[in-house]
Amino acid sequence: QVQLVESGGDLVQPGGSLRLSCAASVNILSLSRIAWYRQAPGKQREMVAIISSSGSTDYTNFAKGRFTISKDNAKNTAYLQMNSLKPEDTAVYLCYADRTTVQGLTYTYWGVGTQVTVSS
Repeated sequence: QVQLVESGGDLVQPGGSLRLSCAASVNILSLSRIAWYRQAPGKQREMVAIISSSGSTDYTNFAKGRFTISKDNAKNTAYLQMNSLKPEDTAVYLCYADRTTVQGLTYTYWGVGTQVTVSS
C-alpha cells in the first residue's frame, strides 16, 4: 500500500508563493505518475500538474507559467511550486499517484490533501 502525505498548504496573499510537498511511503521511481489535483468548495476535482517516472511534465492551462511540478527521487517526494497565486487558486490540493504493473493493472493512490487559501 502506498501512502501519500501532503504538506505546505497555508494562507497566502494574492501574488504570493507556496511550495507543496507530497511524501511517498515507497520509492517514487516505482510509481508510474505523480500528480497534483485540487478541489475547491462546490467544484469538481481538477488536475493541476502531472509528472511521469521519467520526469516529463504536463500542466492544466491555468497552471502553465505559474506552477511547477518536480520530484526528488532520493527523498521520495514530489513538489508543486506555486507562484503568482490568485484567490481562485484557493482549494484543497491533493497528491495522486499511480502504478501500472507489467500485467497492465493500474493501482491509484490519493493523499488527504493540504489546504491552500489565497486571500488578503
